[in-house]
Amino acid sequence: MAAYLCPPAVIHGEHAVKTNQITDEVRGRHPHAAWAPRIDGIAASTGIETRGWMLPLEAAVAPGKGSGLPAAGIGPTRAALADDGFTDQDVDRVIAALESIPAPQTVQERTAPAWEAVQSYGERAARGALQIAGLDAADVDCLITSHSTTPALPGLDVSLANRLPLRSDAMLLPATQWACIAGTRSLALAADLVAADPDRVVLVVIAEALSTTYQPADDTLESLIVRLLFADTAVAAVVTGRPRHESVLRLDAAWHHTLPGTQDLHRLETREDGTHFVMDRRGPRAVQETVTAMWEWLRLRYQEDPASWHPDVLLAHPGGTRVLEYMEQTMPDGWPSGLLDYSRDSYTSGNRGGAAVFDIMRRAYDAGQEQGSRAVLYAAAPGLTATALEGQWL
Repeated sequence: MAAYLCPPAVIHGEHAVKTNQITDEVRGRHPHAAWAPRIDGIAASTGIETRGWMLPLEAAVAPGKGSGLPAAGIGPTRAALADDGFTDQDVDRVIAALESIPAPQTVQERTAPAWEAVQSYGERAARGALQIAGLDAADVDCLITSHSTTPALPGLDVSLANRLPLRSDAMLLPATQWACIAGTRSLALAADLVAADPDRVVLVVIAEALSTTYQPADDTLESLIVRLLFADTAVAAVVTGRPRHESVLRLDAAWHHTLPGTQDLHRLETREDGTHFVMDRRGPRAVQETVTAMWEWLRLRYQEDPASWHPDVLLAHPGGTRVLEYMEQTMPDGWPSGLLDYSRDSYTSGNRGGAAVFDIMRRAYDAGQEQGSRAVLYAAAPGLTATALEGQWL
């Protein structure tokens, strides 16, 4: 399967949003929520103090351009009130009151500026990855993209094909709904593509504006956690079938796993006011099942030498601290400590979804990961589905 990965380019959201800004905003909006007295403790438990967003917090909490006046409009509303016995004076007062109530942002108001940002950040990441690899846009034979939080058609693939621009015969493979698994699954797909044609150059670009799931009106505990967790990031990397001077990681094997009957545990729902990320408290336990299955895959892969083989670095998408803790608790006996240090470091500035594994990989590269290090990459996503890769640092 050997595929060769160049160092990724990582573009963080340029608007720093501090945790206390979020808690102040939520506390002011939902002072009587059942969890309000515990909000500071809940925020502290995430371990995240600041996260980068593509757009400022003010953009997420601003009211929409509409008003509380019913969608039917002034005429039908006035007629309905008059038919119900309201005087002309009362009707005027009601209409004025409704017009003064700000409406929530619509899906279009919320998504349109985020989609523009996703394209811009994605282009910056793509150009950065090509520069790192010593290649030009004309060298790209295939583009794999993912952006699950800003649905658009055409999507990021076509946008980048025009912005970079790519050759007209470049293969475009959009994977909009990969979400958190985009990092590992895109690499697995890229590895398959270069295995079929070792001269092929694959560019992977993932751009996620996860801040679009910040929904001011929601007052559930799960919604509070969603507000606190997510960060916006764009990442990109070049994968080739033959080693290049710039290559830093060789991918040797891939593993996929899907748990049946878990499609409702984590999901995105599009409602009148935009995209909502819905979490089920059973989710971490289901993710743990995929971790256990991954350990078994690695055990079977190295069953002839089980006592001595272990990864030197584990680049795991940190869906949350509980997942990382479980991974450490269930690792085979004798594996060294600190395998998840880069994953923990990445998580301190937010959950980056599909961009997380590339961000973690970049941290390992910047820290000077030793040549010959054995690496395992892992991520799980809503579905519930997981992909892992195993390889060696070059």
